[in-house]
Amino acid sequence: MRAIRLHAFGPPENLRLEEVPDPEPGPGEVGIAVVAAGVHLLDAALRAGRAGGFPLPELPTVPGREVAGTVDAVGSGVPERWLGRRVVAHLGMVPGGYAERAVTAVERLHELPADLPEDRAVALVGTGRTAAGILRLAAPGPSDTVLVAAAAGGIGSLLVGAARERGARVVGTAGGAAKVAMVRDLGADPAVDYTVPGWTDTVREALGGDRPVTVVCEGLGGEVARQALGLLAPGGRHLAYGWAATGFDGHGAIGPEEAERVAPGAVSRWVTGSALTEPVGGSNPVRTLEEEALTLAAEGVFRPPVTSFPLVEAARAHAALEGRATTGKVVLLPRGPVSS
Repeated sequence: MRAIRLHAFGPPENLRLEEVPDPEPGPGEVGIAVVAAGVHLLDAALRAGRAGGFPLPELPTVPGREVAGTVDAVGSGVPERWLGRRVVAHLGMVPGGYAERAVTAVERLHELPADLPEDRAVALVGTGRTAAGILRLAAPGPSDTVLVAAAAGGIGSLLVGAARERGARVVGTAGGAAKVAMVRDLGADPAVDYTVPGWTDTVREALGGDRPVTVVCEGLGGEVARQALGLLAPGGRHLAYGWAATGFDGHGAIGPEEAERVAPGAVSRWVTGSALTEPVGGSNPVRTLEEEALTLAAEGVFRPPVTSFPLVEAARAHAALEGRATTGKVVLLPRGPVSS
């Protein structure tokens, strides 16, 4: 099969298309003919060898942890009824997604409804579950004004539509005119360009004095996050789920202490790790959030936009993601365009 392999940590160009043996499912596992593979900022950080607290993979490795496709093989102990089923799965911290075939445990599978294409589904199993967790923590309602920073990204684009569905007014920020137009189409009002000086004044003018920002959801960190926090009303909620604007080493991230200085009285939370699953409960809260994200998609609440690349262009996909030149979820297509 064809797969993208990484032999040395470094720039996107280190990702190479190679022929490798097909993986075979072991006991309790299935083989998946991959139609779509999700690309995450964490993938890019792991590729570069600077993934903060995440363990680096042994090299050579096939990156990627989110796949959607069709089950084409089952290991011992797996019912044959899975054969031919369209599924999506998060592989955990086990790589192997950037390939024509992948293997994972059967308990990681979610069967796809007929009307959900694989490229949209793969945007939900990792990115979508994070967005679902943020929604639980933010709990937006009709009395809220929610500011979503980086609203054209994978998580941000989901939050815009979901917050509006819950009756909140949504302010969306993005970098550049094309992304701002997309965010406006998603339902943000106003949608503003955070690269333009004075963008916070534009937001204040649009909202007027009777509709302050009560929730800030941001995965950027750095100065843009500080500016967004400056709009937050006293006692508002701040949900931080990343630091895309500053790299994946955590420098420049806005934590609760800094949030308190910028927005006194704010309820600030890191939406990572156990904090994301804390309000979920149950024996497998991560899977619960995955199921919730897929349900929200089926209900039309989550409408994940995607930017897709052929598998062979994985290096270009990484470069575009790191250069903030993509919108929605970035997806690799090992087998050509997905029929939507």
